[in-house]
Amino acid sequence: MTKRILKIGIISRENYKKRSIAIAQGEYKPKKSEPKVWFESVQSMAQILSSENQELLRIIKEQEPTSLKELELASGRKRSNLSRTLNTMSRYGIVDLVKQKRTVKPIVKATDFKVEFGLSTTATRKTERHNNGRPQ
Repeated sequence: MTKRILKIGIISRENYKKRSIAIAQGEYKPKKSEPKVWFESVQSMAQILSSENQELLRIIKEQEPTSLKELELASGRKRSNLSRTLNTMSRYGIVDLVKQKRTVKPIVKATDFKVEFGLSTTATRKTERHNNGRPQ
């Protein structure tokens, strides 16, 4: 099994907005080593990467179902639940949902997760320095 690491960051909504604005205004350029996926809290990340959802990812990776119906049978979860969960995971870049004719094939993009968080982010600190130490 090929290991694909997804780097995740935890940042408040307010700081995420500041970071996005600083990037858009050219005041901050994210480093390649920075997370590409952000959650507002450890709790929101834990909901997406719960034990149940990690097991779902394992099933997809190992059994390679070609449709949600196959995944429903393999996982024992209802299709509506699977669809909602997989769409959320897809938004975070954890899975791809590939449309094939009349079916959707789930493909795992991330098998391992590296989480970064702290009291302040680099982008927020840089923005505050740019504004004479004042948070905006």
